[in-house]
Amino acid sequence: MIPAPFQYARPTTVEEALQAIADGGDDVKILAGGQSLIPVMRLRLAAPETVVDLGRVAELRGVRDDGDAIVVGAMTTHSDVIRDPLVQQYAPLVAEATETVADRQVRARGTFGGALAHADPAGDLPAVALALDAEFVIAGPEGRRTVPAAEFFVDYLTTALEEGELLVEVRIPELAGDWGMRYEKFNRVAQAWSIVAVAAAVRREDGHIAEARIGLTNMGPTPLRASAAEAALAGAAASPDAIAAAARSAAEGTSPSSDLNAQADYRQHLAQVLTRRAVSAAAGL
Repeated sequence: MIPAPFQYARPTTVEEALQAIADGGDDVKILAGGQSLIPVMRLRLAAPETVVDLGRVAELRGVRDDGDAIVVGAMTTHSDVIRDPLVQQYAPLVAEATETVADRQVRARGTFGGALAHADPAGDLPAVALALDAEFVIAGPEGRRTVPAAEFFVDYLTTALEEGELLVEVRIPELAGDWGMRYEKFNRVAQAWSIVAVAAAVRREDGHIAEARIGLTNMGPTPLRASAAEAALAGAAASPDAIAAAARSAAEGTSPSSDLNAQADYRQHLAQVLTRRAVSAAAGL
């Protein structure tokens, strides 16, 4: 199908983008990679008055070291994120999860910030951002503000971004200590959305798990932390039995949906299995 008519703006700076959003009318959509927006516009499930294309805003691209964090520009493509040496060094969990996003063509066009701002609970990156305690830098008419990942994802396809605002970059802390990371994803066919996935970051110390961070994909309307499993792992032996016992609580507090791909109880089972696998791998077992 053909999208409904719309006005088109193509700014070259963040300031110009914010002005275009402000001038765009009552229904403005941001075009990043377009991998989510273009299909729904073609189906006329979305008919924005104005589309603001960020493709020429160079300051929104790239990865840089900011001392205690690496900073990923919102318009950095998935392909560039995967290849970036800073991401590979400090946030290999991001690179590992991004490699599972759709197919090579989508990764070449889709963007890191666009996927996070879309906030699909079945998307691979929101749970990773949550597990790594990422921070989202948002620009708006009143300046810039920073929102932690735990507060950024509000509801299904809904984030803390307010009217007139724009996600400009994501800050990922450079973790100190002996950390291992793993992303485990279960889907029915290659390149498909996750039925369930688990992002795990584990800090090891003297044969024990000093700290575990576990993000769950598609276990509710937003990405979730497996808080009960994290608490059970803190201080536990880095052993298969201890990890398996903790993983049994991975689905506590979740509210997965039932659909054509899986029933809710099956998703809860998968969360336990994938948590055990992800934490075991992250712990070096």
